[in-house]
Amino acid sequence: MLGFGKSKKLEQDLAALREELAAVKSQSMTGDQLSDFFGASRPSAGVAVTTETAKRSAAVYACCRLIAGAVSLLPLPIYERTATGGRKKADHDLWWLLNESPHQTLTACSFWEWMVSSMLMRGDGLAQIIRDRNGRPLGLMPLPRECVQIESRDGQLVYYVSDAKSQYGLFADDVLHFAGYGFNGVQGESVIRYAARQAVSTALAADEFSGEFFANGATPSVVITYPEGVAPTADQQDHLRSQFDEKHTGSGKRHKPLLLVNGGKVEPVSLTAGDAQLLETRKFQVIEIARAFGVPPHMVGETSASTSWGSGIEQMSIGFVRYTLGPHLRRIEQELNRKLWPRSMRYFVEFNRDGLLAGDSKTEAEVLGKSLGGPGTQGWMTVNEVRRLKNLPPVEGGDSIQFTSEAPADETVAADPEQPAEQA
Repeated sequence: MLGFGKSKKLEQDLAALREELAAVKSQSMTGDQLSDFFGASRPSAGVAVTTETAKRSAAVYACCRLIAGAVSLLPLPIYERTATGGRKKADHDLWWLLNESPHQTLTACSFWEWMVSSMLMRGDGLAQIIRDRNGRPLGLMPLPRECVQIESRDGQLVYYVSDAKSQYGLFADDVLHFAGYGFNGVQGESVIRYAARQAVSTALAADEFSGEFFANGATPSVVITYPEGVAPTADQQDHLRSQFDEKHTGSGKRHKPLLLVNGGKVEPVSLTAGDAQLLETRKFQVIEIARAFGVPPHMVGETSASTSWGSGIEQMSIGFVRYTLGPHLRRIEQELNRKLWPRSMRYFVEFNRDGLLAGDSKTEAEVLGKSLGGPGTQGWMTVNEVRRLKNLPPVEGGDSIQFTSEAPADETVAADPEQPAEQA
């Protein structure tokens, strides 16, 4: 953390930023300017889309929960490079921060869900690296994106943090900055603001319309007719309309008898959800939102369309990890490596993508069986390494790789009847 009392330049920058914020508050801003200032946008559907309102869409919530939950599920081991060019798992102090508890009030699962959700919804996931006097990381404290102003100063990013209690600045070396797709050197692009703005607005408008549609008894239009020559006055029409809305419109008021005088008749104008294309619109918006997040629609509940991601849990998991999670995981790994071990070739972190197969017992057994070495294969893991993955104690003699690629013992070579017995 930077002390503004000791850094005159940063103190001046902060003062200038305060003046800009005060000038913005003093100006009379239009609706569009307010939307841009607070990170909102008003698409053609008429519903303003912000981070909070976007979460009210079930499709947005499901996509964000799926990606963030999948990342938090993966183990994040620390490796050490060996002299022979290989690697081995390292017993490092930072393992606890990355896999168990990065902050005293957060578990690692909650921390990674926070980072990934902020990266998807706001474009950037930010966390302050709490260091001791020797510069060693002691914890990772998440920073709300709306409380941080990011600026580029002399080719280096500076983060101005403003919360309810204090204001301070941070250099880039003390901030984990997980930028989303479209990083321009300062900040990433929010999926909500760019790719899914129209889709989310339409989905929210469709949800609001469907709520009103069914709240009004799914009969939004009714015509009351009278015989020719019998026309109620204007006052009688207004009174009849208000009485009808009060007694027969809304939930819990349907199916009540309607009393009309002077030969009046009620003729409903049928308008179903299918006629209004409400269901089709909502289904299409789910697909559009899933496309913006890079999530296959069938993984967020939209199963009406066929998928080319293969069949079975294994194939869906492989496709999801490769095409959706892969870019996010790589950006997180590179940011951790360059901030936790700057210019160091000894240690590095890498997500264990096989963690998503933990729930598929059959596939996991096949993978582990082949890794130990079976007929026609060469093993690449020892018995104790496999037992360690299953949280089992090591066994004696289980630290050597077994080679069992020879032919089974029950197979015999048939003798040629024309070959002499000695040669056979």
